[in-house]
Amino acid sequence: MLNENIKIIRKSKGLSQQELAVKMNIVRQTVSKWEQGLSVPDSDMLIFLSEILETPVSTLLGETVIETEMDTLKAISEKLEVINLQLAQRKTKRRNTIHWSLISLCAIIGIVFAVLLALESPYLGWNYNDPETAVLGVAFHSFEWLFVRTAPIILVGTIIGIFLTRKKD
Repeated sequence: MLNENIKIIRKSKGLSQQELAVKMNIVRQTVSKWEQGLSVPDSDMLIFLSEILETPVSTLLGETVIETEMDTLKAISEKLEVINLQLAQRKTKRRNTIHWSLISLCAIIGIVFAVLLALESPYLGWNYNDPETAVLGVAFHSFEWLFVRTAPIILVGTIIGIFLTRKKD
């Protein structure tokens, strides 16, 4: 029973006899003798073996250990398929978010342009003798000047972005 349990647990942990022997600072032939039932580890070695195999001593000594099946190629491919599907969904969601953000930015730029056209630069007729009015007029003029010069570039960039992020069927 002990010999079979050592062999089954060692294999389930993916260890060779040599790797287990190196971890225990013994020779490979000792592990081989244990697994063949030709000898048994002493109590200290048994405890050390249980620590290395991360298995209770009671399991090594008596409880029957059922050999676990390693993941088959089919199981691995199914897991990879699920991961690929999740990644594809995340990519699609990110692309849609960017796409609609760019559309929103185009709409905001259009609305701001429409508002600026409708207002027809009212600050040009203001009395700038009042300091607060002067600061407000300069701020409004600076915004309008900067917006009118940068918005077309941003608009072209967003239109190109919308084209690149559209849903491809």
